[in-house]
Amino acid sequence: MIFFTFKIIIAALIIAFSSWLSGIYPKLAGFIIALPIVSLIAILFSYYEYKDVDKTVTFTKSILVAIPVSYLFFLPFFFSKSLGMNFYLIYGSGILLLVVGYLIHKYFVSFI
Repeated sequence: MIFFTFKIIIAALIIAFSSWLSGIYPKLAGFIIALPIVSLIAILFSYYEYKDVDKTVTFTKSILVAIPVSYLFFLPFFFSKSLGMNFYLIYGSGILLLVVGYLIHKYFVSFI
């Protein structure tokens, strides 16, 4: 339970710091979030907790497939001005595209 709490605190600190930084230096905050910091930490914690190399490798392959698919979320943000979209429409469209991305991810991960 202590290790689980430690993981929550680390993840929360990264998210909180990045969202705070976005108000001051949004480009730097975006770059930090784009770094694979969360993946690096999650892979390490997963291996430390389960000591299973095969599961850790499968987990990492799933992340590799998910990264480009997750970019679908950002597409509506690029087209928002030309389509005259408000924030909620942009954000909602991004969430819907993530659902499509999940289905794509699920298909490709079945081959791993």
